[in-house]
Amino acid sequence: MPDVVLTVGTRKGLFIGRRRDGRWEFGEPHFNAQAVYSIGIDTRRATPRLLVGGVSEHWGPSVFHSDDLGASWTEPPKPAVGFPQGTGASLERVWQLHPAPAHSPDVVYAGTEPAALFRSEDGGVSFELVRPLWEHPTRSRWEPGGGGEAVHTIVTDRRDPDAVTVAVSAAGVFRTRDGGQSWAPSNRGVSAVFLPDPDPEFGQCMHKIAQDAGDLDRLYLQNHWGVFRSDDAGAKWTDIGSGLPSDFGFAVVAHPHRADVAYVFPINADTDRVPAERRCRVYRTTDAGESWEPLTAGLPEGDHYGTVLRDAMCVDGADPTGVYFGNRNGEVYASADDGDSWQLLAQHLPDVLCVRAAVID
Repeated sequence: MPDVVLTVGTRKGLFIGRRRDGRWEFGEPHFNAQAVYSIGIDTRRATPRLLVGGVSEHWGPSVFHSDDLGASWTEPPKPAVGFPQGTGASLERVWQLHPAPAHSPDVVYAGTEPAALFRSEDGGVSFELVRPLWEHPTRSRWEPGGGGEAVHTIVTDRRDPDAVTVAVSAAGVFRTRDGGQSWAPSNRGVSAVFLPDPDPEFGQCMHKIAQDAGDLDRLYLQNHWGVFRSDDAGAKWTDIGSGLPSDFGFAVVAHPHRADVAYVFPINADTDRVPAERRCRVYRTTDAGESWEPLTAGLPEGDHYGTVLRDAMCVDGADPTGVYFGNRNGEVYASADDGDSWQLLAQHLPDVLCVRAAVID
């Protein structure tokens, strides 16, 4: 069983777990009293770099990095992410930290609130605003979702460094194929049941996107009411929510090695926001959404109210893969066998906002 690092961002700090020789250990929290909304684990380096987006109620938002798995941290003297003068905006939080594929070894993307995309070419030490998305002609009509107006998902294509897909709450999916010089809405087929026009060009409330391991043009999308699949890199979407107890939810994760395999955590409704039917269950598809199966072995059996947020589920890249999720009850669960069985790793933590994991050589 390979060694794994598991990072858990909470409302009050970052927790880091290590699995060595099959046994888990968690250390003391980092960034006490800071809300950790985003984590990136950059495995392109000899020693993985941890990137953390934290928010201090006193000092505001910042991005930190560690090249020794959390033994020490560096905060740049100048804020890593900041809106240029003239934009009329100030950073509220970093929702996403996404290292690019190996073809762009020092590129890291950041998604923020207000909704913007930033790009780093020095491994996440400093970032520049991607202005064409910020200045998109539809922007004045973007509306915030329940969690604010944010770029919260970034998908990069390991075949093409110029191909990037982002999800914006609540403006929808936007794609670039020219390195960010131009962006097009990519929401055809995704419903927006809360709008007068349920099929707009943009305005959908996207919650998360994941890319299939086998077919890189296949994407899975968890929407505000709806689970969808695209087989053409987001040009059009098909509803695959049939068979789930609810098609509302936040998280969707694709298996890192097996084609057509993805995971969701259904939530009751947009007004209730507790696990569907009050049961703690991950659902897995092995046929790209044609059917779904509940994964419950080792999870709580009775009524359960632990909501899993959009970045609070992840995989680790091992084979068989580890699947992890944390919830707003402060619990963290792990599976070492593709989701077939689960164990409780931590409980009574602060509200879990995000989890990220990676195999450590």
